Amino acid sequence: MIGDTVDPGGQLDMQQLLAAAQQMQSQLMSAQQELADTEVEGTAGGGLVTAVVNGQGELMDVTIAAEAIDPAEPEESAQTIADLVLAAVRDAYRAVGDLQQEKMGPFGGGAGAPGIPGLPGLGDEPGEPEKGPGAVGGGPGT
Repeated sequence: MIGDTVDPGGQLDMQQLLAAAQQMQSQLMSAQQELADTEVEGTAGGGLVTAVVNGQGELMDVTIAAEAIDPAEPEESAQTIADLVLAAVRDAYRAVGDLQQEKMGPFGGGAGAPGIPGLPGLGDEPGEPEKGPGAVGGGPGT
């Protein structure tokens, strides 16, 4: 592409360079819109809990199956449900991160939507401790 933007005198053709930048910006905006319109699902407990996250990283829905609730042991049941919800949400965020990498990877990965876990300078998963400079790897379950 660079070879196409240099005229015979060795100068960059600014019009071609600008057109290429505008085309890339258009493709980036299209990929971002496609992400915003996409929802991914995470599950835990063999489908007892399902979490839905959109491509912008917003939690859209959580579904808990009645079978996840044990009325005979409400405290244990509540803790189990909390653990399953957390696992399902993390699974959904992992899936949206994979989708984001797939769609935005050609653009360098740093121009994603806010709230996508795992991207530099953007939000991490809820409940995860903030990662400082030089921190390596994800949180529990990753």
